[in-house]
Amino acid sequence: MDAADPASSSAPHEATRREAVAARLLDSSTERGLESMALSVGAIAFVVAALVALIVFRLQSTPISGPGSIGEYAAVASGVSALLAVIAGRFVLRERGRHGTRLRFLDYVDIAALAFAHGVIAVLGWTLLAVILEQSFLGAEVFAIPALVLAGASSALTAYIAFYSATHMDLQLLAVVLAVFLVLGVVASMMTASDPDWWKDNLSALGMSSNTSSWAFNITIIVAGVIVTTLARYATRNVPATSASARRWVRALLVIVGIFLACVGIFHVDDFFLVHNTVATGMVVAYAALVVMLPKWIPGMPRAFYAVGWVFLAVTVVLGIFFGIGYYTLTAVELVAGILIFSWIVLFIRNTAALELDARRA
Repeated sequence: MDAADPASSSAPHEATRREAVAARLLDSSTERGLESMALSVGAIAFVVAALVALIVFRLQSTPISGPGSIGEYAAVASGVSALLAVIAGRFVLRERGRHGTRLRFLDYVDIAALAFAHGVIAVLGWTLLAVILEQSFLGAEVFAIPALVLAGASSALTAYIAFYSATHMDLQLLAVVLAVFLVLGVVASMMTASDPDWWKDNLSALGMSSNTSSWAFNITIIVAGVIVTTLARYATRNVPATSASARRWVRALLVIVGIFLACVGIFHVDDFFLVHNTVATGMVVAYAALVVMLPKWIPGMPRAFYAVGWVFLAVTVVLGIFFGIGYYTLTAVELVAGILIFSWIVLFIRNTAALELDARRA
């Protein structure tokens, strides 16, 4: 009998080994598998964005920012890439079995809000960068091949980050996404406002017109409200509270803040003056109730956090008094109070996450 050829006998084993390695790299149950998927999503975004840019620009030079520029294209392409990457990432998490149960309606709302927030952050971030570069390179244009590379690279980087964010999302990261999204959305609305004197009325005047600025402001506020309700439901799920009733009260007040915030964007101040002011005031009242009752409901928080809440509440009250006597404009009061309230919400999320982690370790 002839001896078997060692090379031929080892070939099937080598092929099997390579298939096993490839399967592990694409296994969503491992961090290495998720990293490989994120890189694959980025590579796909690069190819698609570059090919579409080839059709759009037709191998011609393009300005850095403005209509028809590489900056505008990169912003839009990155926004779409971020939105799709987040949806794909959440689908991967679903298949990974982290959620376990069947998705409910609110879960789909959460995914949509999260994807939209990442998309808006990408659009506004790349647009701002393009404007800055335009001011740094006055009169410069981007040649054809570099434009294709930049279009693909911006989309690839955005898709990679968005996919990674979606597959590693926790309360602290979600709080950061909320803060960045809210700041960029409101600032973009301010910069594109058709009325240069909007600030003489109030912050809600940004949502009164029917142009791009009002759409940016109202949609930002609505989606931010949805994200706040998402944070409220997840942040209070396992937080150590004095009782189940106390936990429900904390969750309910945070949800009220989120719903009322969304209603601020839904009910424009020029068309629904009474409703708009009622929900805006109700949001502050719910925040005040949280600050006052939180030491009783969740006594495990750091004392410094309770003190920060009281300081923020006191500053908000003082600003309201200054507005009442005509010393401050309503816009200044709304801006400062809004920054304080949402800073407190971000701090609350981070502290509850730390409290839950300590409780699990104990």
